[in-house]
Amino acid sequence: MAIVIGATGLRAQTVAPTPPMGWNSWDAYGLTIDEDQFKANATVLAGVEQYGWQYAVIDEGWYMANPEGKGLAARKYLLNANGILIPVPERFPSAANGAGFRPLADWVHKLGLRFGIHIVRGIPRDAVEANLPIAGSKFTARDAADMTSPCPWDDGNWGVKDNAAGQAWYDSEIRLFASWGVDFLKVDCISANPYRPTEIRQVALAIQKAGRPMVLSLSPGPTALEDAAEVQKYAQMWRIADDHWDGWTFEHKDSGDFPFGTRDEFDRIAKWYTYTGPGSWPDPDMLPFGSLTPHPGYGPPRQSRLTPEEEKTEFALWCIARAPLILGANLTRLDELTKSLLSNQNILFINQNVTYSRPLDASTLGPGFEDVRVWRASINEPGERGYKEYYGFFNLGETATTVKTTWQALGLDGKKHSATSEWDDSGTKEGKEITVTLPAHGNQIYEVN
Repeated sequence: MAIVIGATGLRAQTVAPTPPMGWNSWDAYGLTIDEDQFKANATVLAGVEQYGWQYAVIDEGWYMANPEGKGLAARKYLLNANGILIPVPERFPSAANGAGFRPLADWVHKLGLRFGIHIVRGIPRDAVEANLPIAGSKFTARDAADMTSPCPWDDGNWGVKDNAAGQAWYDSEIRLFASWGVDFLKVDCISANPYRPTEIRQVALAIQKAGRPMVLSLSPGPTALEDAAEVQKYAQMWRIADDHWDGWTFEHKDSGDFPFGTRDEFDRIAKWYTYTGPGSWPDPDMLPFGSLTPHPGYGPPRQSRLTPEEEKTEFALWCIARAPLILGANLTRLDELTKSLLSNQNILFINQNVTYSRPLDASTLGPGFEDVRVWRASINEPGERGYKEYYGFFNLGETATTVKTTWQALGLDGKKHSATSEWDDSGTKEGKEITVTLPAHGNQIYEVN
């Protein structure tokens, strides 16, 4: 359970009891999305809301008058009188006359969805230069600014001090976001490169004080495993990898782990399974599926470079590992495969309903598993969901393969079982063993009978 503990020891609301599902603008629009484009995508998302898709999130740049400009001065950030970033009316007309995102959030809520935004942690440099007053406090921006801790890849903000002024800053900012009706807050440059635990705590406490439940999503990755208990206490999602993009592997990295490919996610996700549960979701990043147009956050406009098998494998891994499902596609240009995944009730049921999932040690399963990863997911509780067992088999190899193992080696009893594919409802023969054929980079998900 993810909770927020403030100075008083009070516990905030528990949110995100299941992995959050939704859409984020970054993979298709980068900094450039406007209100019409956002509404068009949210309308498509509302059409699949019945399958669990909830959050429509505007990523970085909504406060930039010129998002394609180079550098802070050229991008022209828009601030209110207290230094808080506000949406640019030329791009978001409903935000005119000081309305902020309230009208747009109301529109999203009427669709049956929830509304989210992205910020970079810290306080705008323009606010510090003008030494603007912090709303609801006796402090000014310079009292809160930590000029020794800017975001190294974003020149818009200074860091925030771990003092009363710094807390007042985050309180004022998130109080405004709550008044807009924000349900999901993605905070960047905070969980790694650099890790800013004081600002994570300040943001979480500010959400608690604002009184509106919000999913707190921390970015970018990789969050260090040794920091897991701390981030789990304050956030519902935190990135475990650097930015994930549309490739099985990336032989040439721009820096560190960036960009991060699908194959590498298997070992990364496996390290975090013990921290996964209600209100606590390690995040391997968005699903870069379908049309990454017109202005993706990385690379040229394109159709996702993942093959159909790779896209299905990534989706299946995220689902059986209970990762958040945040789509990156331009939803107005959905291809048939991506469209089919959004409504795949069998696979989505696993993501939203299993009570425990974990990777298995392939070395115990017999020969042939050198390039095959196996996950087991279980539902074990009274009621409608009852008792169920699922197994995911993933071929990381470059050629098709067939593997055989016993149900006992997979952790079940020594009795005979059959299994049904969650992809196509095909079944296996009843027996003490299971044989699985997998295409290159492909997968199979079974429910055990």
